[in-house]
Amino acid sequence: MSSTNAPGPAGPVVVGTDGSEPARRAVLFALREAQVRGVGVRAVHAYGSGRADPSDLGTPSWPRTSGALPTHLHDVVAREVTDTVEELRRQVGEPFVEVEVHCERGRPAKVLLEASQDAGLIVVGTRGAGVWGRLALGSTSTEVVHHAHVPVVVVPPA
Repeated sequence: MSSTNAPGPAGPVVVGTDGSEPARRAVLFALREAQVRGVGVRAVHAYGSGRADPSDLGTPSWPRTSGALPTHLHDVVAREVTDTVEELRRQVGEPFVEVEVHCERGRPAKVLLEASQDAGLIVVGTRGAGVWGRLALGSTSTEVVHHAHVPVVVVPPA
């Protein structure tokens, strides 16, 4: 007699967000995909890695006095992400999916990859690169695509 293991529940859709228009498009895609899959969304925002890094474009540059973001500033960043995601969740409409907001200091790609350990899908936006916009991905999306252990969707610019 053999037993078949039913597949376990699908993991959440993890989406990178930094408040930019490409990130908003990625969040919209993630919310819609989560509806189809019947899973939640984990909205991930990485902030100020503490060094000049092209992948930190669009994120606040916080002072590095203690090596950690002061609690009240972390709360401000988390609230901004939560407000943006909630606005987009209402725009997508029912059935509403559960959303978890995850804000952490570090390089965006590294934070996204760490937050996706139990994910079923990672979604990132890309700004494109000027003339090369349709031929090249940004540094964060490129790193995520190359190092992810689950499927990745890169939402192109409008």
